[in-house]
Amino acid sequence: MKTYHAKPGEVERKWYVIDAEGQVLGRVASMAAQILRGKTKPQYTPHVDVGDFVIVVNADKIKVTGNKTAKKEYFRHSGFPGGLKSETFEEAMQKHPERVIEHAVAGMLPKTTLGRAQGKKLKVYAGPDHPHTAQNPQQIEMGA
Repeated sequence: MKTYHAKPGEVERKWYVIDAEGQVLGRVASMAAQILRGKTKPQYTPHVDVGDFVIVVNADKIKVTGNKTAKKEYFRHSGFPGGLKSETFEEAMQKHPERVIEHAVAGMLPKTTLGRAQGKKLKVYAGPDHPHTAQNPQQIEMGA
């Protein structure tokens, strides 16, 4: 029996919704990353994008454990000397809560063109509404 390898053209994609309200950031991000990579499917192939689309709603109501609200920092650099900028988790949540989840999920995906393609299938929204109802997304229940 030969090993099955999925072809990019024969992949069926589904849409899933994760409600992040009251959930821990890392658990939501790891669930989203598994679905984006396709690891929840039996036809998972490491070198082919077989993952599904993920919609994360209520990103502004996500939690972190411990003292990470004040201690966790996000860094970016402008490319110029002395251009390092940082902000805490609390500041990032006030300005752009979507990016916090996008950053956490991006850290769990491969750092290749495949990983970037998988990351584009992640849709994050701060509130409970999203414009993807036409795709009939399935709700994913996360443990409390």
